[in-house]
Amino acid sequence: MTDLRKIIIDDTEVEVDGAMTLIQACEVAGVEIPRFCYHERLTIAGNCRMCLVEVVGGPPKPAASCAMQVRDLRPGPEGQAPVVKTKSPMVKKAREGVMEFLLINHPLDCPICDQGGECDLQDQAMAYGVDFSRFREAKRAVDDLDLGPLVDTQMTRCISCTRCVRFTSEVAGITQMGQTGRGEDAEITSYLNQTLDSELQGNIIDLCPVGALTSKPYAFTARPWELKKTETIDVMDALGSNIRVDTKGREVMRILPRNHDGVNEEWLSDKSRFVWDGLRRQRLDRPYVRIDGKLKPATWDEAFAAIKTAVEGKSVAGLIGDLVSTEAAFALKSLITAMGGEVDCRVDGAKLPAGNRSGYVGTGTIEDIDSAEMIQLIGTNPRAEAPVLNARLRKAWMRGADIGLVGEAVDLTYDYAHAGTDVSDLAGLLDGDHGEVQDKPSLIIIGQGALQGDNGADVLAAAMALAEKTNSKFMVLHTAAGRVGAMDLGCTSEEGPEALVSRADVVFNLGVDETEIAAGPFVVYQGSHGDRGAHRADVILPGAAYTEESGIFVNTEGRPQMTLRAGFAPGDARENWAILRALSAELGHTLPFDSLAALRTAMMGEVPHLGAIDQVPENDWQAVSGKALGKGALVNAISEHYQTNPIARASQVMAELTANAAARRAGKLAAE
Repeated sequence: MTDLRKIIIDDTEVEVDGAMTLIQACEVAGVEIPRFCYHERLTIAGNCRMCLVEVVGGPPKPAASCAMQVRDLRPGPEGQAPVVKTKSPMVKKAREGVMEFLLINHPLDCPICDQGGECDLQDQAMAYGVDFSRFREAKRAVDDLDLGPLVDTQMTRCISCTRCVRFTSEVAGITQMGQTGRGEDAEITSYLNQTLDSELQGNIIDLCPVGALTSKPYAFTARPWELKKTETIDVMDALGSNIRVDTKGREVMRILPRNHDGVNEEWLSDKSRFVWDGLRRQRLDRPYVRIDGKLKPATWDEAFAAIKTAVEGKSVAGLIGDLVSTEAAFALKSLITAMGGEVDCRVDGAKLPAGNRSGYVGTGTIEDIDSAEMIQLIGTNPRAEAPVLNARLRKAWMRGADIGLVGEAVDLTYDYAHAGTDVSDLAGLLDGDHGEVQDKPSLIIIGQGALQGDNGADVLAAAMALAEKTNSKFMVLHTAAGRVGAMDLGCTSEEGPEALVSRADVVFNLGVDETEIAAGPFVVYQGSHGDRGAHRADVILPGAAYTEESGIFVNTEGRPQMTLRAGFAPGDARENWAILRALSAELGHTLPFDSLAALRTAMMGEVPHLGAIDQVPENDWQAVSGKALGKGALVNAISEHYQTNPIARASQVMAELTANAAARRAGKLAAE
């Protein structure tokens, strides 16, 4: 039951929950309170004292608004609502004093600091500080930390807000950062000088309110006012994290998270944040045609002519890769269908049921994790497959939720009940008594690893049966950003992708780089990077990457979201749907749209929910039938988290992170 209280803040009366802190109540009243240590998604530290306010009738000194709840305020002598002042002389003097203390040891290196222009300390010193300092003593200096290849440190600038310590221990689930010493000797450090072992460590760069923690790959390459900012969607995993891409000219300079409570809150995985250098390397910027066994540069006309010659009188098939937008998938399906062929997007062999959205998406949402009391994971490692989702699972565990796992035993940053690694253990779980779970809000999450084996369809049927038996919501955790959208468009064949390719004379490969196409068919590869798919191709058509075209992607919970173009593709590369439209005219099967708007109109006419951007449609429950489960290990879908797609494999930063992870696995001490 909500405990509503009336409170007067700077002559404005508001009614808020008594459990709210004063800083939150001030936000409700539209009053800005400066802060350094307080962050709404972290525990309260109350150690920077910048958020001081005056409580009328309270002690004759300012109070820390982040650490005092509304219910702690005493009413007036005649029962009047408590009064809080944020602009009184007492508050002004207190803020100036706190800022003066913060700047005693802070180096005055704003012109050369990489945080300049977007620094909380800089902004708040201008807004709430004074224009002089009374201190003339020498400033202290602190040794810099080596936290790894992602986070650059200048610890002399640190103001000990402890946001980084709280984030790494509470959200990321690692214990390598902490604070030692007292008073002037206090400093943030890492345990035994360890580098950070987390897929979310880049978030401490955003959290740091000063220039103590900055981005090492981005350092000294651009200033914030030089950058063009584009709000878009991430495709490195299937979570669909909301991001902002900052570009300078044609180059992507950095990627930052945007807040979306329903998807990624305000966190972003390191792969999504630092993969941008892979957008510059190994790019396909012109068409190629294989002549006498060697790929040679060609014009668009020559490439299209080679494809036209190859397809005359031949059977065709299409494969749709992991990073393909719904627009490109729809264009390829329309073209291949017109030519008498079929397409398939389940290139990793996952047994996802065509046409059954409750079977390939589920009925649960990411936000359901927040209220679930029991969560069962099946054949998945969310720490590798969706690190931000894993942080949400950790938050549920810290709140008291019970988490179980059937599959490989891995470090998920939280405790879980491990029920075994074999599909027979899932059968045992299904046969158990679930009386306690049935009345609790619960969620079952199945990973792609569980669906990729020969018995993938039976495992899915068992998981859905378990969801029915326990009254749980059901969720499929995908690893490919483009998979759900392609499934929505019906990009599936009855026999599966392997059989489809084996009987086709010409294969149109749209961005498939994770699986090999066997020798035999003529292969047309369309993609952005010179990866595995391009090496096998007979004709290469250079396409745009996800930051270079606008497209709709459907995330793992079934939420359509739109990417926006942040820059232009290099050289002769073009948007993927436009390439397919031009090719269709050359092949005599002209697609019925000339613009992206016309394509989307046709696509949404077939699949209307793709037009409901940022809304999660409800899916009708359709149980899948399967045979009894035998034996077979549940193997996770991802073994190398930082090497899952061609953009990541082209990135030097991702290569360094992969090497560090391998060294960390190989170098475990006996005592550990």
